Amino acid sequence: MNLLIRHIQESDNPFLSRIVKDTLAEFGANHPGTVYYDPTTEAMYELFQKEGAVYFVAELEGKIVGGGGIYPTDGLPGGTCELVKMYLLPQARGSGIGRTLIEKCLAFAKEAGYKHVYLETMPELKQALKVYAKFGFEYLKEPLGNSGHTGCSLWMLLRSLE
Repeated sequence: MNLLIRHIQESDNPFLSRIVKDTLAEFGANHPGTVYYDPTTEAMYELFQKEGAVYFVAELEGKIVGGGGIYPTDGLPGGTCELVKMYLLPQARGSGIGRTLIEKCLAFAKEAGYKHVYLETMPELKQALKVYAKFGFEYLKEPLGNSGHTGCSLWMLLRSLE
């Protein structure tokens, strides 16, 4: 498996937008209030130029198959960032690529000084929920921060990056 994990480039925008939208549609999770309708999904390179943010792109055999990032979402408690836009094409799932992306994201978060990592998701994304739990993410009763993604009904927090 020829896997490359790299930082996002501006030319990745259309490929990543398609992966996010196709994945949400595949699982019936393309609801209003999700990244499916978020205009930043079309301009992810620009979004992730913010200080304290990073987006990693996974290439398999030279083809973009997904990605995931860390973002300092407005309104989160101090020392907390968000794991965001974590999506993989079907051929990349179950191969360890998602785990590798999350590990890279968590390593960046720790290096950047974050203490906690938050995420928002949906019950439709069952496989992802299991992966997040394996990393130690725990369910919350309500959302944190101001992501604007009111279509997400599950919220999780990794309480310590130690």
